[in-house]
Amino acid sequence: MAGTGGRRGPLVADKRYSAATSAPKPKATAKPAKRRKAPATRRKHGVVVGSILGLARLIWRVIWGVSWRLGLVTGLILGLATFYYYSSLPEVSALLDGRNRGSVTLLDRNGQVFAWRGETFGGQITAANVSPHLKNAIVATEDRRFYRHFGVSPRGIASAVRINLSEGRGPLEGNGGSTITQQVAKLLCLGVPFDPKQWKTEAAYEDDCRSGGVQRKIKEIPYALAMEVKYTKDEILTIYLNRAYLGAGARGFEAAAQRYFGVSAANVNPQQAAMLAGLLKAPSRYAPTSNLKRSQDRAGMVLALMHEQGFLSDREWLDARANPATLSEAAQARAGGYFADWVMGTIPDFLSKDTTEDVVIHTTLDQRLQTAAEEAMKTIFETKVKAGSEAEAAVIVMSADGAVRAMVGGRATKVSGAFNRATQAKRQTGSTFKPFVYAAALDLGWTPDTIVEDAPLTINVKGSGPWSPKNYTKDFKGPIPLWQALAESINTATVRVSETVGSDAVRKVAQDFGFASDLAAGPAVALGVSESTLIEMTGAYAGILNGGSSVKPYGLTELRLKGDSEPLFGKGGGIGERVISERAARELIYMMHQGVERGTSRRARLDDREVAGKTGTTQAARDAWFIGFTADYVAGVWMGYDDNRPLSGVTGGGLPADIWHEVMARVEAGQPVTPLPMADPSEWRGQTPPQNGFPGQAWSANDPIPEGGVPVIDGQLVAPERPRNEGLGAAIENLLRSLY
Repeated sequence: MAGTGGRRGPLVADKRYSAATSAPKPKATAKPAKRRKAPATRRKHGVVVGSILGLARLIWRVIWGVSWRLGLVTGLILGLATFYYYSSLPEVSALLDGRNRGSVTLLDRNGQVFAWRGETFGGQITAANVSPHLKNAIVATEDRRFYRHFGVSPRGIASAVRINLSEGRGPLEGNGGSTITQQVAKLLCLGVPFDPKQWKTEAAYEDDCRSGGVQRKIKEIPYALAMEVKYTKDEILTIYLNRAYLGAGARGFEAAAQRYFGVSAANVNPQQAAMLAGLLKAPSRYAPTSNLKRSQDRAGMVLALMHEQGFLSDREWLDARANPATLSEAAQARAGGYFADWVMGTIPDFLSKDTTEDVVIHTTLDQRLQTAAEEAMKTIFETKVKAGSEAEAAVIVMSADGAVRAMVGGRATKVSGAFNRATQAKRQTGSTFKPFVYAAALDLGWTPDTIVEDAPLTINVKGSGPWSPKNYTKDFKGPIPLWQALAESINTATVRVSETVGSDAVRKVAQDFGFASDLAAGPAVALGVSESTLIEMTGAYAGILNGGSSVKPYGLTELRLKGDSEPLFGKGGGIGERVISERAARELIYMMHQGVERGTSRRARLDDREVAGKTGTTQAARDAWFIGFTADYVAGVWMGYDDNRPLSGVTGGGLPADIWHEVMARVEAGQPVTPLPMADPSEWRGQTPPQNGFPGQAWSANDPIPEGGVPVIDGQLVAPERPRNEGLGAAIENLLRSLY
């Protein structure tokens, strides 16, 4: 088998041909075929490795089988839920005003808005007609991919989860990664209407709508997808623009733009748009009426985002950043909070706090006068009250017909829902009550020159024993005219007058003028021991100024539903019945004017016009008052502590008169000078007194004191030595004798 040359020939397999076939001869020129590589054999694994791999393959097959089936079921459920929500979604126009209650807008005497109550809806706006800056600010801040996603942003959710976990919160606590579409789903409460049986308040309902968590997110997704199918992107943004809450009771960007800047949402500039968009993160915290600086800082961040995303050029960004948005004058002033609360309290609940309609109220408020009152009080407390004092004060400015023009219910003026010391605090009136005593006397025929005795006085009060009023100065002046007794606020003389004309007559005059509170029984009523509110007392003085007719203070002049041409009702106050004669009113004004010129009210005097008024200080100086008027306005000031502590070194002729002076100096600045409607002394002086000389008859202050001119001593009338003429004076004298 050995070959030549020692080489072994190649092995050739036996060829299997049939006998009938001859083997083909190879061509001499044919090249030998290339040897084909044997296929690689699969490496065999050991039993352990093979088992693991097999198990892995089995698990994968199971997971894959479950996953695609689960995905199919999930997709089917998502599709059905999306279709369900899609079929329930109404037209866009039905979703723009989502409030369950209406609002109240209050206008001042010039028709300018000064306050809102409830949630204000400024009117429907669309993504097409708002300022482009506002639209861009919202997209840049809330959802930069709004116009590119399909309602849900997996990238945004993943980013939010990462941030929450990194800050130690739950995956869906804090940042939610919600798109604008998902936020609209929350605003719509996933289509669930408010049911008062399920939620006690609308706040609880809205809290539930905004709640986070996995369940809420799962529900949001099909709802958001349904909106994306049902509405266009601009329609979804339109819903957002109208329903978002933006602080200070503003629902929607139109209401917010009007409230904060006094302009429409169609006209806001970049910095205003940035401030509005910045409110979406936390409306109450970033509201510019709460903290303007904080709101401006937040707006600066929004402007940076707008610039970064190409919505603002370099120049626009730098200009907006250098000139941050500020509040309008009305929003800045936040005037009339106490006044607005008072007016709201004078109308039925179904038209105020519980209204389901938008209500517009025209009022008597004068914002110029309101600002004057607030600034005057602030000035006095900053310059004349010691630091740290907890003393409070209240101011009312009113026209002679009872129309309230300004109201300050406490030192904190930018408030809503606070305790109003001008309308709610009932305090003893002190000597501010005395004009009603003299009004009763003048109406019976007494004159400002009628003589009354200022001397020690003791009255036996049934059931209480003897009572002796004291004067503030601790001394006595003897016989004096009525005008001096009132001007110098002399207690004994005032009690003598009250007891002579009758305390019942005094009570009737006071009540008819509007002193609505219960009046004390007994002779002390003349010295103001009864309680009243500042608005009642100021209204009573307005009756003196208008010539002797009562007034009912009022702040509302007209109430109507928004859009209606006819009002539901008009003013609820004004001039009422006559209380004293016009002559008596004019003489009383003269006497009160003397108090400003020569008496206890001198610190209230104005340099350029006549003033009449009366001070009041209660026992232990727990209350200090000054109420007075020019020919144009009546103003009342009260000062004291809420806990009824005594004031330190304060009387009505001190700080209250100073506040009154500061208020009225600002109120009357630039106004034409009108004299007070007071009587001239020549109208009663120079007349010969009757022989009986009973008080109430006219004589000159220079004449000797007539017999009977001293009406009361120790509760008993002085009987003259000579016979008295019968007549009106004798009849009254006999009546008084029978009483004592």
